Amino acid sequence: MVKVKICGITNLEDALASLFSGANAIGFVFYRKSPRYISPFKARSISRILPKKIFRVGVFVNEDIKAAKKIARFCDLDMLQFHGQESAAYCRKFKGYKIIKAFPVKDEIDLAKISEYKGCALLFDTYSKSKAGGTGKKFNWNLLKNLDKIKQAVFLSGGLTVGNVEKAVKLLKPDWVDASSALESRPGKKDHRKIKKFIRQAGSF
Repeated sequence: MVKVKICGITNLEDALASLFSGANAIGFVFYRKSPRYISPFKARSISRILPKKIFRVGVFVNEDIKAAKKIARFCDLDMLQFHGQESAAYCRKFKGYKIIKAFPVKDEIDLAKISEYKGCALLFDTYSKSKAGGTGKKFNWNLLKNLDKIKQAVFLSGGLTVGNVEKAVKLLKPDWVDASSALESRPGKKDHRKIKKFIRQAGSF
């Protein structure tokens, strides 16, 4: 069964709503330009309250390696998601963590580029010239029809909503679905009813 990550968590209430609705992971965005940015201190306070069964994911964009490692330890993170131009060599610097490398999708999937990131889970998100994720826009899912050729775990992101996540799971069979802005009542604040319905729809195929 597909797993669900609720990203862009900025407060304890949304984290608990995700947990109690059945999410498998929550994402903390440590990218200051994002409207969903959370400070490491606040993320740590939330992380300490949550049970171990839910994965804590830190989202970074072209962060300094030492700084990312410091935040990961401080917040007791399980997974690190790199959403910028991080190289495969960069990703290999984080021993002991599960790594998710994000790839923006525009007109095609560069399988040769992806193959460099052995050992990383792969996240496919909608390309944006001005934003590093969180666009709320869907890309052409047909570009991922060859997912069976990819051996790593696959996260599907980009414009997933309550209305289309069931179709996406049926069509592409990803290991994970990942949503953020589509589940908000305003930037940085989740709609708890949407979270619950999204998770239910993701697993109702």
